[in-house]
Amino acid sequence: MKTVFLFVMLMSALLAQEFHFPKAHFIASGGVHDILTYKNKLYAATDASCVDIFDLKSQQKISSISLDKIVDFMGEPIDTTIFSVDVIQEKVMLLSEGLKGYSRVSIYENGKLSTLIKDANHLAITKAKFIDAHTLLLALLSDEIISYDIKKHRQNYRVDASASKFSDFVLSEDKSKLVLADESGDLQLLRTQDGKHLKSFTGKNLDDVFGVDFKKGIIATAGKDRRVVIYDTKHATVYYKKSSFFIYSVGLSPSGKRVAYSSDVHNNITLFNTQTKETIAEFSGNKSPLSKILFIDEDTFLVASAKNVINLYTIP
Repeated sequence: MKTVFLFVMLMSALLAQEFHFPKAHFIASGGVHDILTYKNKLYAATDASCVDIFDLKSQQKISSISLDKIVDFMGEPIDTTIFSVDVIQEKVMLLSEGLKGYSRVSIYENGKLSTLIKDANHLAITKAKFIDAHTLLLALLSDEIISYDIKKHRQNYRVDASASKFSDFVLSEDKSKLVLADESGDLQLLRTQDGKHLKSFTGKNLDDVFGVDFKKGIIATAGKDRRVVIYDTKHATVYYKKSSFFIYSVGLSPSGKRVAYSSDVHNNITLFNTQTKETIAEFSGNKSPLSKILFIDEDTFLVASAKNVINLYTIP
């Protein structure tokens, strides 16, 4: 019996050694829904009515942008969830939960916070990002895409991307294109200038795509069907890898040669080479389903989740 116990302990130790743990942590004000890096700072959109701003080197919080609380159906004040954050030319955009299921878009600039789109506009926006300093791209729950002129407070265009419920979108590096994912499992490639449909990617994800990333012509998906699909748009190739559980999040390195995805029920992360398909390493240390995987460079990435901890990993 003692021999069996020692063997089990040894095997557990060996298995534990296969996982790499966070090198640092950022502690946010609440559960984190979106993150981005800009000029050596980390911006974290939380469900605690604020965007926390951290210094990437020290991992210390240096400031926060706070929004007013909203009122629930009982008339009680509650924290608002900030779904998206983006930064361009020191201008910060915050997409947050409003009243009756509608959304608010706020702009923080020169120390002042202003509301660009009110919940009274009755738009169920689920994600927003800058196209340029004067234009926002808004995605509605209905899978409609809106280009919004910040200065003129009006829509440049509004297009139906598909008939399914929206899940996620990502912009290309030059922001000229976007890849949109929805509950159908299909992807749509659109031009941001006018919303023109350029291409569809179908048949590889069989259910809802929770997340998508797009770097250097490589598209990676995180699927409810437990598939991470890799599309190489330059060479017109596609393949997928299967996971043992729903894949909630995926992230590509800047070169598109490495991809990380949530790979099991324990919120562990698998990293593999998108060209050779070979696993590079596995990472652990996340306590809840992942909301975002974001690479800082080829060898470092951040992981956010429903908890208030953002983990920093380095690739061995």
